[in-house]
Amino acid sequence: MVRKDRAPLLRGMTWDHPRGHGPLVACSAAWRERTGVRIEWERRSLQDFESFPVHELAARYDLIVIDHPHVGQVTGEGCLAPLDGGLAPGDPAYQAVGASLSSYRWGGRLWALPIDAAAQVLAWRPDRLCGPPADWSAVLELAAGGAVRCPLRPPHNLMALFTLSGLAGHPPGTHAGELFEPAAGCEAYARLRELAARIGPRCSEQDPIAVLEQMAAPDSRAACAPLIYGYVSYSRPDARGARVAFADLAPLARGGSCAGSALGGTGIAVSAQCTERAAAIAFARWVAGAEAQCGPYLAGGGQPAHGAAWDDARANAVSLDFFRNTRATLEGAWVRPRHAGYMTFQGAAAERLTQALAAHEPGGAVIAALNRLYLEVTP
Repeated sequence: MVRKDRAPLLRGMTWDHPRGHGPLVACSAAWRERTGVRIEWERRSLQDFESFPVHELAARYDLIVIDHPHVGQVTGEGCLAPLDGGLAPGDPAYQAVGASLSSYRWGGRLWALPIDAAAQVLAWRPDRLCGPPADWSAVLELAAGGAVRCPLRPPHNLMALFTLSGLAGHPPGTHAGELFEPAAGCEAYARLRELAARIGPRCSEQDPIAVLEQMAAPDSRAACAPLIYGYVSYSRPDARGARVAFADLAPLARGGSCAGSALGGTGIAVSAQCTERAAAIAFARWVAGAEAQCGPYLAGGGQPAHGAAWDDARANAVSLDFFRNTRATLEGAWVRPRHAGYMTFQGAAAERLTQALAAHEPGGAVIAALNRLYLEVTP
């Protein structure tokens, strides 16, 4: 046991939203009380979180919150410490919802532990609508009346295309070496293009936080976001503005299956350059486990990854049943590619999709272009 008066100071980097930093600050305070280890957290924007090179962060921070598509590249760069040493399948960290844990496995090792679970789901205002839209036609009808928003700022437009393809029964990457099966990709793009045309160009500048902030404004016309990453922060009683409810994507899927939504969420990683590696790994394992996830992480405004927190009756009762109403989508979510080069593709493809939606390009040319971009970075 480390003496508290000699306990190390760790530096961490997370993303700038109450869901991203609040629970880690709360957990760090509890951890300091227990061990004496101090952890100071800094933040970066959601846009930086999605694109900033992890190896640069690993040179400056001991603990880093990352997204799973980075793992192939960062492990090749040798900038993270593996976290699976001494862990067994029965450990609390192995009880995350859906593919949240497996998404951080690469090359036979585990490079981060899931602390936050999310996928694209459906958001709606319960004070404006009697329930979530019953099908895609209902979404388009609401959009025609000005009641729909959708985050289409890169890379979220690409995430929406991924999800629409998955909901149609063709998750990307399952067709003979191509990312999109051409016919299924064209169908998904046609849906997205029609939605984008009805909601207008402003959404091309909005990420999920911007859309949810707009939806929560008391006088907002926005009552529905059909493809958006879930944010429990906007469902809680202390939410700023009107509360937003979230639902599974089954009504928008072919055959009523929720499978195929693009997985999001975050994991906590440890820098390979950390001089206090044992202390950093100990915190990472604790914050991903049931005790922290159901305790200070949840109480601190987090959206846990641990299944026990998703089952928690009180957590559901105070969040308009956020966890219960979106879990099926989480359990069937699709894991994005993670090989080195994928992040380059994601940035280029999302920008290409932005151009296509603005120009109302036909689907065949767009899907072919995205498949070519993917082929360029695929080993």
